[in-house]
Amino acid sequence: MAGATTEQQFLITDQTGRLDKVLASLQSVWTRSQVDKLIKTDQVTVNGKIQASKYPVKAGDQIVVLAQTVQHTTIEPENIPLDIVYEDEDVIVVNKPQGMVVHPAPGHPDQTLVNALLYHSPLSTINGEFRPGIVHRIDKDTSGLLMVAKNDQAHQSLAAQLKAKTNLREYVALVHGVIKEETGTINAPIGRSPKDRKKQAIVKDGRPAVTHFKVLKRYLHYTLISCRLETGRTHQIRVHLQSIGHPLVGDPLYGPKKTLKGRGQFLHARLLGFKHPVTGEQLTFEAPLPSIFTTTLAKLDKTDLNH
Repeated sequence: MAGATTEQQFLITDQTGRLDKVLASLQSVWTRSQVDKLIKTDQVTVNGKIQASKYPVKAGDQIVVLAQTVQHTTIEPENIPLDIVYEDEDVIVVNKPQGMVVHPAPGHPDQTLVNALLYHSPLSTINGEFRPGIVHRIDKDTSGLLMVAKNDQAHQSLAAQLKAKTNLREYVALVHGVIKEETGTINAPIGRSPKDRKKQAIVKDGRPAVTHFKVLKRYLHYTLISCRLETGRTHQIRVHLQSIGHPLVGDPLYGPKKTLKGRGQFLHARLLGFKHPVTGEQLTFEAPLPSIFTTTLAKLDKTDLNH
């Protein structure tokens, strides 16, 4: 069932390129595919006229998006246990386990984090029927902290913070090889791989992506690092680390076949910080590494290069 219609306006200053690509980069509420759907269903106008996704945006263009929010969802709430780190009337911070998909998608119609959250609480409607409450995502086999919006006001605030890059998002990752530098920054645009549609890749016309890393510990053949995100592109840490020759341990998509046994990539969203959407208070949360991660590190400690 459709709910209220929301309106967003964007005045183009120096952005250029296709309408769908530019609009996707201007906000963090809709993905590129969602933007494309909005354009194709005549919910986007440029200077008052309906345009195609490939319309070349230029300075001075006025883009208006009239999008219907979804009031009720057809997704079934499911009584799945949640590891809730924090909750109030506006937001939920949840520690997602490895192996759980964030929201329903082809091949994963249920047993997702969204199914569990809907059983627990009402959620914001901004992202439509399949992603209620979801402000940002982490991959199925990545564990750790996610912020979830319980109402549209909270969602808009949290999404704006993501766009402004004022959030704290720090991950812990175990990678192949020994990184010599103590710290580093990977600044490389990411988009869908032209060779494999299932993968993301560093591509010339991709969306800007910046990852900062710091070495926490070196082992004989591996390195434990922390990563801080400036941007939140799909598979960003996995693609960026692979690009410098240090793919994540256990990564089935971007890593080598010969790797340590686990349940997918060794990547954990450990720290999450944001301003409360209503009170403005700065909140910071931390989730400990999952047991499979700590067990693997304990085994690697025997080869710790610092001892």
